[in-house]
Amino acid sequence: DYAGVVIFESGATTAAYLSPDKDRVREKLASVTARNGQTAIGDGLALAIDMAKSIPNRKNVVILLSDGVNNAGVISPYEAVAFARNAGIQVYTVGMGSSQPVVLGYDWLGNPQYAQVDEATLTSIAEKTGGKYFKSVNDQTLREIYGSLNQQITRETEETSVAGIFFTAALVLLCLELWLRYGRGRIIQ
Repeated sequence: DYAGVVIFESGATTAAYLSPDKDRVREKLASVTARNGQTAIGDGLALAIDMAKSIPNRKNVVILLSDGVNNAGVISPYEAVAFARNAGIQVYTVGMGSSQPVVLGYDWLGNPQYAQVDEATLTSIAEKTGGKYFKSVNDQTLREIYGSLNQQITRETEETSVAGIFFTAALVLLCLELWLRYGRGRIIQ
């Protein structure tokens, strides 16, 4: 499997390109820090889908971790969902938030600004792409979700023809027999 990381705030950028080197991707993921600002879910999802499409002939899955509130970016989450459906990519969504209201900060009038989780958007993204929605309220539930995701993702078996192997082996044996019969090391009968 290949893994990559896309981060999104007011826009989207790639933190780790798709790679089979999981340790390097984990390194890059560990360097990602929490940010304060708006969330461009559509941009991040579209970039992740584009990355997933870059490796052909593979089962492509995107895992979206977000609070679900889209308040920035150029691409809407629903445009990104249409992009995922056209590409045949499943999106599993993980809603990250607290079960109780959490104060993020205060606006310029001194009113508290609360964190929200838009479960409706995250559920819709998952359902429309053939994925599944999960809710995480702390780091323990997040670990459990990521631990169980491997079983949730449906794998497609792929038949592989072995005819090429047998054809190559027969060709090598034929060449060897011709060399023994007519070549320098021929056997005299």
